Amino acid sequence: MSRRRALAAGTGLVTGALLPPAGASRTAAAAPAYTNPVIWQDFADIDVIRVGATYYASASTMHYSPGAPVLRSYDLVNWEIAGHSVPTLDFGAKYDLNGGRGYVRGIWASSLAYRPSNRTFYWLGQIDFARTYIYTATAVEGPWSRLTTIGTPYYDAGLLVDTDDTLYVAYGNTTISVAQLSRDGRTQVRTQQVFTTPSSVGTLEGSRFYKINGQYYIFLTRPANGQYILKSSGGPFGPYTMRQVLLDLRGPIPGGGVPHQGGLVRTQNGAWYYLAFVDAYPGGRVPALAPVTWTPDGWPVVQLVNGAWGTSYPSPAVPTPPRQVTPMTGVDTFDGTTLKPRWEWNHNPDNTKWSVDNGLTLRTATVTNDLYWARNTLTHRIQGPTSTATALFDFSAMRDGDRAGLALLRDSSAWIGVQRDGGATRVVMVNGLTMDGNWNTTGTGTEVASATVSGGRIWLRASVDIRPGAARPGTFSYSTDGTTFTRLGPAFSMGNDWRFFMGYRFALFNHATRALGGAVRVARFELSTP
Repeated sequence: MSRRRALAAGTGLVTGALLPPAGASRTAAAAPAYTNPVIWQDFADIDVIRVGATYYASASTMHYSPGAPVLRSYDLVNWEIAGHSVPTLDFGAKYDLNGGRGYVRGIWASSLAYRPSNRTFYWLGQIDFARTYIYTATAVEGPWSRLTTIGTPYYDAGLLVDTDDTLYVAYGNTTISVAQLSRDGRTQVRTQQVFTTPSSVGTLEGSRFYKINGQYYIFLTRPANGQYILKSSGGPFGPYTMRQVLLDLRGPIPGGGVPHQGGLVRTQNGAWYYLAFVDAYPGGRVPALAPVTWTPDGWPVVQLVNGAWGTSYPSPAVPTPPRQVTPMTGVDTFDGTTLKPRWEWNHNPDNTKWSVDNGLTLRTATVTNDLYWARNTLTHRIQGPTSTATALFDFSAMRDGDRAGLALLRDSSAWIGVQRDGGATRVVMVNGLTMDGNWNTTGTGTEVASATVSGGRIWLRASVDIRPGAARPGTFSYSTDGTTFTRLGPAFSMGNDWRFFMGYRFALFNHATRALGGAVRVARFELSTP
């Protein structure tokens, strides 16, 4: 399920299709092979491209900042986070948790492209159904800067750099349009409706725009169980004909959804792949990869294994990678003076209240009893199917009324942390932090277990199971020596509802309930798997 199901509910989504499912069964070779999902972390609405021998992918991040991470790979299987296309969500005060909140807004399905003529990467996305923003960089690590703002909101857009260097954008929900941009990419030259989705299909969106062998293709998702494609031999503005790529296809993750809404990419040797995502809550939406072939008349066919998207396929035949990618798990001691790109803040941070210098210092930035309103909560994606996060806190500079710790953060949350009140310091487990369907707080938390702690250091741990298909447990524990951990509180049930869209994350936080001035230092964070 995804936010698209909510949209589809209002547009008459029906079961069925115009054309029979494309696809043919085959059995994957034993070795070498890769296993799906290729990334068991929350990266949704994927756009994927190749520049030379390097693959890049972009994903949705909603209210997290910086936004629109750029992933990098040399083989389509092993990925690292290289940077973010949107350095800060400077789209209004609500993204600063200032008088409003931007939960489930912000960076939705967007597009990543590379323009060889000026050796520049382009990111394009609409915000709040109001306008479209384009950011550019000459390297995905950044710096990224805003090129322009366009008054037309290109919903779920796909950006195409044509062979003549013209920039086109495919976008829309059910009604699909194509826009042409000016040569410098700053303004819209023309926009035209090119396709209306038949009522028998329902909703199509999530455009990805390609020119392949002289033909134009718009790759579209049907939320949240299908993928279709439009083809035009008459130019980018059509006319287009439609064919079904997949519908209700069994996915590679037990309990997960149908692979959909991703992108097509071609390897150096001419092989094609489809990188989609699978709804896999409570962890989120995770990428899966499958090979694609083409019919003689130019339509893509996803290669299946026993009638399903395979859990395993032969690895793409690519040159030996120049290096190993940076793992998405492991230890971070916050060395240097900047955060690594694996981290994203819950909304924009107050940059005067945190620092990195061989350790992460979080000074209280908000006086509140509601974690959902607290600024400078730093988040990290959870690794599936099961993983453990352990953080070492120095809490000696906390002040009376402060709360600091490690959370399992979503619209229903829980945390373990240090609480200082009346000069006494305790480690506590709190659950019952909740939001309603409009993302307003309905519960600020209930303390369910505690223990007295002394000294100034504590190790906090959260262990989680994010296999999809049911609510899953998260458990908390603590240690005063980093070796022996004591369980604290009952298991927390992480729900698998889709409507928050983003999956559960680990989160480091420190906020005040009385007055600002306190601080904690996180010396080490480790994400490990069994």
